[in-house]
Amino acid sequence: MEALKEKGINPGLAVIIVGEDPASQVYVRNKERACDECGIYSEKYALPKETTQEELLNLIDKLNKKNDISGILVQLPVPEHIDEKTVINAIDPKKDVDAFHPVNVGKIMVGNYDFVPCTPAGVMELIDESGIDVSGKECVVVGRSNIVGKPQAMLLLHKNGTVTICHSRTKDLKAKTKNADILVAAVGIPNFITGDMIKEGAVVIDVGINRLENKKLCGDVEFESAQKVAGAITPVPGGVGPMTIAMLMKNTVKAALVNKTK
Repeated sequence: MEALKEKGINPGLAVIIVGEDPASQVYVRNKERACDECGIYSEKYALPKETTQEELLNLIDKLNKKNDISGILVQLPVPEHIDEKTVINAIDPKKDVDAFHPVNVGKIMVGNYDFVPCTPAGVMELIDESGIDVSGKECVVVGRSNIVGKPQAMLLLHKNGTVTICHSRTKDLKAKTKNADILVAAVGIPNFITGDMIKEGAVVIDVGINRLENKKLCGDVEFESAQKVAGAITPVPGGVGPMTIAMLMKNTVKAALVNKTK
């Protein structure tokens, strides 16, 4: 970070949270802590849930023009009276460190991107750092969200994986997941993927984070049965979650470089 600052590049992240959703509060605190640890300048805007859409858009406009802010993140979900798509579209694509803006989504589709959504980026980093070659492998993504499932599938495809996207309504899901060399679970249902749905020796990456009635956290994969079959598996918590934060920091630095040249 010091080397960047010597070149006049100073990454700065603005995080906006509207309302008092407990999970969102935790996520924002984790992002603030990560910025402190990395030496990234950060600003937090905690707005009351009564904040109007116009007020939020005005704040985003100011941050778009703020030179010491290279990345803008609006913590989702926002209150129901605010349109999520309008908010995402208001962020300058060059400061969109979540990579949710349609411009950045389109760039991911064609493979010429500056930013990738943090969770799929974290999954790819885990795969790369583990020395797993995606090329030619059967990759199954369970989940079709714009935030994880769809971009995850595209990133695996760009690495020459053969990709199948499944979801909670896929017929004979077990037959699809059982064929996967690399299985990414991102469906948002606790313990949805069980050991009998996994191919022997498969790489299993659990993106889900769900809180059970007993307050314990679990993923979309039933860990106990899955670990007996999988060749490699990520835990929840402590697996993809920390990587998501790390990729946000990476995107913020990248945004500082992009904005320096614009």
